[in-house]
Amino acid sequence: MLLAIDCGNTNTVFSIWNGTEFIANWRASTEWQRTADQYYVWLTTLMRFQNIEADITEIIISSTVPRVVFNLRVFADRYFNTRPLVVGKDALLPVDVRVDEGTAVGPDRLVNTVAGHDLYGGDLIIVDFGTATTFDVVAKDGAYIGGVIAPGVNLSLEALHQAAAALPHVDISRPQGVIGTNTVACMQSGVFWGYIGLVREICDRIKAEREREMKIISTGGLAPLFQQSADLFDEFNDDLTVHGLVVINDYNRKQA
Repeated sequence: MLLAIDCGNTNTVFSIWNGTEFIANWRASTEWQRTADQYYVWLTTLMRFQNIEADITEIIISSTVPRVVFNLRVFADRYFNTRPLVVGKDALLPVDVRVDEGTAVGPDRLVNTVAGHDLYGGDLIIVDFGTATTFDVVAKDGAYIGGVIAPGVNLSLEALHQAAAALPHVDISRPQGVIGTNTVACMQSGVFWGYIGLVREICDRIKAEREREMKIISTGGLAPLFQQSADLFDEFNDDLTVHGLVVINDYNRKQA
């Protein structure tokens, strides 16, 4: 079985793929200090709790936090006797990357590109609501051709709270109306409708620049909240990144 690890700036997702479907998904906060032994104890405890027996023989890692990769490599070697594939390091991609020479593209963005093309074909805009809100543009043939990076929703709220002493920390949710009648409602309206406008404007400009219709796919932790705006996205896929890891692992196995 395959253990797919998606390590983001905020959370790390561990998913077990049995060759047909994901039989388990777990999420932990991303901490670069966490050791290989701690990863193993945490994972095996959850597996026992859910009565999951999995013979893990392959591991693939996508990480936007380079300092985490070393301990995940040790974790794979020490406890599963396998050398993991690391996207952006030693994993081959089934799609081209067409950006300026010398540009480093985040592995999560490459994985989302692979997954999007595999599931939906080309001419895509993939909007990932993570620590940053990213827009990845996928060409008709599946190539990654660039994108946009904006501050993440929670990052924006936290910056607003820290920079303005009178404004409280609030959780993002869809407000009942645009006009807030208290401070929290005003902040939630500004962030929610502000990001709706940001996503719509950026996607419209990408389509105009590409001079074609493009399908818009949403993913990431806050994507379900913005999915409530029915005309904004064509598809929502919460498992997009881990699906991409499975596709990349299969591709590399065939190339070996």
